[in-house]
Amino acid sequence: MNATPRTILITGAGSGLGRGLAQHFSHAGHEVIATDLAATAGPVPLRPLDVTSDASVAGVADWPVDVLINNAGLQHVAPLEEFPQAKWNQLLDVMLGGAVRLTRACLPGMRRRGFGRIINIGSIHSLVASPYKSAYVAAKHGLLGFAKTIALETADTDITVNTICPAYIRTPLVDAQIAAQARAHNISEDEVIRRIMLEPMPKKAFITIEEVAGAIAFLISPAARNITGQTITIDGGWTAR
Repeated sequence: MNATPRTILITGAGSGLGRGLAQHFSHAGHEVIATDLAATAGPVPLRPLDVTSDASVAGVADWPVDVLINNAGLQHVAPLEEFPQAKWNQLLDVMLGGAVRLTRACLPGMRRRGFGRIINIGSIHSLVASPYKSAYVAAKHGLLGFAKTIALETADTDITVNTICPAYIRTPLVDAQIAAQARAHNISEDEVIRRIMLEPMPKKAFITIEEVAGAIAFLISPAARNITGQTITIDGGWTAR
């Protein structure tokens, strides 16, 4: 694969998968624009960006983004009857609305430069459902349809739009889910890991940040120029059943 340096914008890069991806691609020689709600210093400094704010996202149109990784996300676990509507709306606005805003902002520049790669970070929950995660599952399912539509709209130039769907990655977000699932199901956290998270995966192993980064590296390479509107599933065999 060609290692042409690219300018890569990553949302939700303050922790977990986003932070790991920012570090990986920075070390690989790419120019990384790592963003989150608040700016911080560090090996890969964070720029402030609120993906739910039209005003905050407007400035992105001036950034020379070659690769957009829509990663920002959050989780809330509760039965629908107990799911606060404001929290439900927030999850949809961050994970689906945010991807829409960032894609809209980056596309004109990508078209001018004749190159662009848009990669949505979906989830195993883009493909299957789990109880008590109605907002998360709805948002992640929505990313697939969004990616397919924009892939068709950008087929006239060297822009591709794809979604990577990993099963559970051991990040702070997943650690919080483990605790929430333990409460919701009235079982121990070890049981959540064994019975809920890893049980559906024949390989019985959490997905790593490096595996997701490898899939992204392929999608931004010349070898993947005709891969668009696709769902790349990294799930340890979960959906093969």
